[in-house]
Amino acid sequence: MTFETLQKIRSVADYQFGKHVGAKLFPDTVRIVYSKNTGKIRYIRLGEKLLATLRPTTGLFILTIAGAKRMTREVDPLRLWVKLEDYAEPFVAKGRSAFAKHVVDADLEIRPQEEVIVISQKNEVLAVGRALLTGTEMKTFNRGIAVRVRRGVAEKS
Repeated sequence: MTFETLQKIRSVADYQFGKHVGAKLFPDTVRIVYSKNTGKIRYIRLGEKLLATLRPTTGLFILTIAGAKRMTREVDPLRLWVKLEDYAEPFVAKGRSAFAKHVVDADLEIRPQEEVIVISQKNEVLAVGRALLTGTEMKTFNRGIAVRVRRGVAEKS
């Protein structure tokens, strides 16, 4: 892995998740896996854990649970988070969508279609997914899906 490649993935993370997130999310020891067909960057791994997938269509990252946990530990202040009611946690952790009526708080900078981290009241990662509403809408709406969950922490692999 070259220094330029590491800088590229860090720059994408900085753009997507906020300034200085790239260096915290992707330390020097990450391993980049390239697509066999196109030769482009596909997966970012740290040890045995997959942190993120680079989506070729958008050029942005899709976080895994491991990547989300690393971000919540390393990044302060955290961006692109959605906090849920206690009673909704088990369902979302199993991979169910997060509804607006269960949202207690959310990052006001969230825009629809962005990658978000769904967290519990205790700031523990529950799931990762794609926002369908803005952060403000998530907090004010009483109906509709706020986050289409891609993966929950309690899902079987």
